[in-house]
Amino acid sequence: MSTSYDHVIVGGGMTGDAAAKAIHETTPDATILIISADVDAPYTRPALSKKLWIDPDYTESDNDLGTVAESGADLRLRTLVESIDRDARTVTTSDGVTVGYGRLLLATGGSPTALDLPDDDRVLYFRTAADYRRLRELAGSGRHVAVVGGSYIGTEIAAALAQNDTRVTLVFPDDVLGASLLPAPIASVLDRTFEEARVELARGRRVESGTADDSGLHLVLDDGSALDADAVVVGLGISPDDGLASDAGLDVDDGIVVDETLRTSDPLVFAAGDVASYPDAILGRRRVEHVDNAKSQGATVGRIMAGSDEVYDHTPYYYSKVFDILYEAVGTLDTSLETVLDDKGEGRAVAYYLGDEGVEGVLLWNVEGARDAAREVVRDCTPGDIELAGRI
Repeated sequence: MSTSYDHVIVGGGMTGDAAAKAIHETTPDATILIISADVDAPYTRPALSKKLWIDPDYTESDNDLGTVAESGADLRLRTLVESIDRDARTVTTSDGVTVGYGRLLLATGGSPTALDLPDDDRVLYFRTAADYRRLRELAGSGRHVAVVGGSYIGTEIAAALAQNDTRVTLVFPDDVLGASLLPAPIASVLDRTFEEARVELARGRRVESGTADDSGLHLVLDDGSALDADAVVVGLGISPDDGLASDAGLDVDDGIVVDETLRTSDPLVFAAGDVASYPDAILGRRRVEHVDNAKSQGATVGRIMAGSDEVYDHTPYYYSKVFDILYEAVGTLDTSLETVLDDKGEGRAVAYYLGDEGVEGVLLWNVEGARDAAREVVRDCTPGDIELAGRI
């Protein structure tokens, strides 16, 4: 490994992969280093809770992004960056190596929300390919896995396990699965789908604590009841890993603050992906933790670092797939907002979420090919637009 690179990328996820490939495509002779805390080279993260469980022909080898081969980057795994010296333009790693940079990208992602559970290898805060492999070892053969969290990761993992000979209990705080995100008629469909798949639903419950012994994991729920399982998967979201940036004196506010060019308060330091708080062209400043944003921001920031004068003006979508349900969304899904539901029939629907400024979010329930239309509605519809049914 060299001691100085044109571009140093901190973070070995999909954002870092996309950035490295874009830099190489734009300036093939540029030197690139990716420093990653992961044990695996960059991979497709969504497949960890979806395709790898339900497509027998899709393997972990297929899930590898081929980062080094396609970008020419040097890759250091199992390595943390401990500090940034912006004056010297260097980063120092956990093993004491100091590396110089011309431009630096912080794609550090986030850390999973933890619970008061024992430090045990049967408790997984599901995030990485290593977590996927460990869960594969713990699942199947009728074993019982408790999944904590009723949002994207929790529901996807519960569905994946239920389709792989595993007894599943899903613990979530809503009275109906998905009720905080989805209009009531749609949430009831989601809830019923999981029931029909024989997923045990611990509705309206949270995990207070847990213990472990040779027989398994023993959870205590907030109503005092007990839940015993062979393994526990926690999927309660992440907190942005912005401490490195903060320590370096960069602006942070629920993530690393960047402008429309994805530059931080230091013009030679960039941030993208889950950790970046950016000014969305339609929705305003936000931080997005979904794959479309990771890939799009990564590619854009790579080109900008390599000399492009473009800005990041893409409004990302996000999606989930459980059993035979596919839903996509743009903007904010929050049922504390007023919702307008347009039932398309045959299990298809579009929901609009209304705020003070107009349409703040659009849900596409089993409706494909309508992401751009959803973006247009969020961008163009004002509070006076009351005829939303049929817009998509």
